[in-house]
Amino acid sequence: MKLPPYAALLEATLERAEDGTPVMVMPFHPGVLGRPGFLQGGAISGLLEVAAIASLRHALESEGGGRIKPINVTVDFMRGGRDRETRAAGQITRLGNRVANVVAFAWQDDRDRPIAAARMNYLIERD
Repeated sequence: MKLPPYAALLEATLERAEDGTPVMVMPFHPGVLGRPGFLQGGAISGLLEVAAIASLRHALESEGGGRIKPINVTVDFMRGGRDRETRAAGQITRLGNRVANVVAFAWQDDRDRPIAAARMNYLIERD
């Protein structure tokens, strides 16, 4: 699956959950460092956006694909991201003919304790 270029800057890689859905994994490295020992908020936001795009592309593969353009992104930071590996996954809440709504969550040690969540709206141009 082709990921946005920002994924390479974050050094994020794609894994698959047991059900085959995409999960993004970002290691802690100097490029994502905010204050000492913590992730920078923009890196967390970027990881959430990449995870949302990966989940949307995964869903669109079975429908012939399409181009994705962001309309709106809202991020809620719940707790500080520490100096360790961070994972993120998106969940599509609505996939229409022209618009998709996606939520994404980022976590570190426990998926049930997210460090951030995002709500995103995308315009879809079907192939």
